Amino acid sequence: MMTPPLPLTRDLVLVGGGHTHALLLRKWGMAPVAGVRLTLINPGPTAPYSGMLPGHVAGHYDRADLDIDLVRLARFAGARLILDAATGIDRDAQEVHVAGRAPVGYDLASVDVGITSDMPVLPGFSDHCVPAKPLGPFARRWAEFVQQVETKGTPARVAIIGAGVAGVELALAMAHRLRAAGVAAPEVTLVEAAAPLALLRPKAQTLLLDRLIDAGIALRDHSRITHVTEGALHLADGAPIPFDFCVGTAGTRPHPWIAGTGLELTEGFINVGPDLHSLSDPRIYAVGDCAHLTHAPRPKAGVFAVREAPILYHNLKADLTGQSRRRPYDPQRDYLKLISLGGKAALVEKGPVTLAAQWLWRLKNKIDQDFMEKFRTLPAMETPPLPRVTAAGVREAVTSRPPLCGGCGAKVGPATLAGALARLPETGRKDLASRPGDDAAILDLGAGRFQVLTTDHLRAVLPDPWRMAQITALHALGDIWAMGAAPQVALASLTLPAMRDEMQARTLSEITEAASAIFRAAGADLAGGHTTQGAELSLGFTVTGICDRPPIELSGARSGDALILTRALGSGTLLAAEMRGLAAGADMAALYATLVRSQADAAALLAPLAHAMTDVTGFGLAGHALAMAQASGVGMTFNPTAFAIYAGAEALAASGLRSSLFAANRDHALPSMEGFEDNTRTALLFDPQTCGGFLAAVPAEAAEGAVNQLQAKGHMARKIGMVENAPAGIIRAAR
Repeated sequence: MMTPPLPLTRDLVLVGGGHTHALLLRKWGMAPVAGVRLTLINPGPTAPYSGMLPGHVAGHYDRADLDIDLVRLARFAGARLILDAATGIDRDAQEVHVAGRAPVGYDLASVDVGITSDMPVLPGFSDHCVPAKPLGPFARRWAEFVQQVETKGTPARVAIIGAGVAGVELALAMAHRLRAAGVAAPEVTLVEAAAPLALLRPKAQTLLLDRLIDAGIALRDHSRITHVTEGALHLADGAPIPFDFCVGTAGTRPHPWIAGTGLELTEGFINVGPDLHSLSDPRIYAVGDCAHLTHAPRPKAGVFAVREAPILYHNLKADLTGQSRRRPYDPQRDYLKLISLGGKAALVEKGPVTLAAQWLWRLKNKIDQDFMEKFRTLPAMETPPLPRVTAAGVREAVTSRPPLCGGCGAKVGPATLAGALARLPETGRKDLASRPGDDAAILDLGAGRFQVLTTDHLRAVLPDPWRMAQITALHALGDIWAMGAAPQVALASLTLPAMRDEMQARTLSEITEAASAIFRAAGADLAGGHTTQGAELSLGFTVTGICDRPPIELSGARSGDALILTRALGSGTLLAAEMRGLAAGADMAALYATLVRSQADAAALLAPLAHAMTDVTGFGLAGHALAMAQASGVGMTFNPTAFAIYAGAEALAASGLRSSLFAANRDHALPSMEGFEDNTRTALLFDPQTCGGFLAAVPAEAAEGAVNQLQAKGHMARKIGMVENAPAGIIRAAR
């Protein structure tokens, strides 16, 4: 008897992708708790490792070397990843509020959002300086400044507010990098309101202050800044300090939204006990720099966040299962401090030992690289064994085919579908004006009005009901827009994994709210639908549209028309790679941002021009172009170098990675193609697209203007070829 999938009974939400949560996700991937839906909320697809920031600022590391890829990590952990910023927690409703979407419900939540070194109380700071934390925006601004210095020879005066360990490390790193950029004597100034390096022992202070002198870095201690203007720090006493780049490292501040949670706080940081849960709400944990350890206060340092991870994992598991007791976190009183010295040298302080040497940089580099390697090379997960007895061909099918993709990559191949449609009897309805294979059914309402009807259903490409509802709704609308119709009404067809009633209500609410917003923006209404429970999340929508003129069909392309494609290719490759943990998080974030963008404006621009139009979806560009060419009785030429490709897709395709629908698409279209080289760009012509662009045949004289207008609206539109008077259904490569 087959074992049914286990139901989901608890929602665990991780707010923030800090070091503790990153390690927790890695541990969860190796030892998950069955029945838990794990969610990670973070503004971006990566989480930077702050321990390597000085090395990056000095030029020793590339920016990507610092990033923990949360997309890959979430996939490994089986977690839903929400790429938006948390804005608050409603503890009564047990919901995390998130910018740009519905609240996310939780049974247990953990907060690891780090800190900021912004200085809102210092007049002019926000306008003219950048805080060192969050790390991402600072690193970007620093890279832009160094590039200007290198390419334009702009002045290189740098001011650092705060002469603690972080400020001194950055000052030494900046001076080193600016010298490497060709600045013989960079002007770097540290400004400190009190005594510098107050948390270090005297010997370490002396060594670091000597390093500042050797590097030509000015130190203004016991100097209070009153305000900042463009290019200058103004002091309570003394002349202003000029700068071309200013960074703030003084103090650590919690994110402002935490104050609105009603949790017990100390100076804005969440008070937690030995087991790391909030003193005022046992359903909420807090770790890393945003937490205050009431039982053992410690400075904000990454070493504590790292060592909290196994305790957090154990205690969350204890709460979720009820099978064990929470464990206390006992932070060490002293810890190894490894401080970068600009060049490839470092200072160490631990107990009575203080040393500075180049070999210590190698030690620091090894520690940092070992930490990052935990996320660069995730443990390989074993494939579940096949049953002892299987039907003939099962083993070969499992081992020889790629894993089934989500989105349009999970569809049945074009040849199989065409064979099934060919068996349909001819319709006896006089109001049915479409043919099998058209984008949508066309009903002739009389008096020059038509209704188009389409349905589409997607296997989830990511375990986020909100985002999947947006993607699926826009995907279904593509057929309506491609025929030049105005969306009218939609019905949902949803399959949800088994879960407890409260989680089911949360999930349905997310789906219906997200989909309704998409359809409303398109001028339609979500009028209801049908739900069922199954092994995994899948969503579908049936949509109708109204035309006050004959709809745009596949059969209207004319010789001499130009072919316009409104979106890039490669979504199927990226989605297949992400499913296997091979796609870069930044590339996936960029793809998702495109997939949830409406193409209503593109359709409105093209519909009055197009002789034929279709949306490029599961059968790939080649398959959908072939269908248009065959229906129109024309041939086509493609310029293989003309179409845009999503970031990351070409390299993945070149490595041999393919969607599960690729082979069927290639076998269907390739016999009708001539002159195409066997290379990566040709392979992407067979790539199944989810929320793909429109392929439109428009008069040649209108093509350039249409492409320019589409690009001005932010679409990756390109003129990719021409319609020609050639054998019907033949696609040639342009020479």
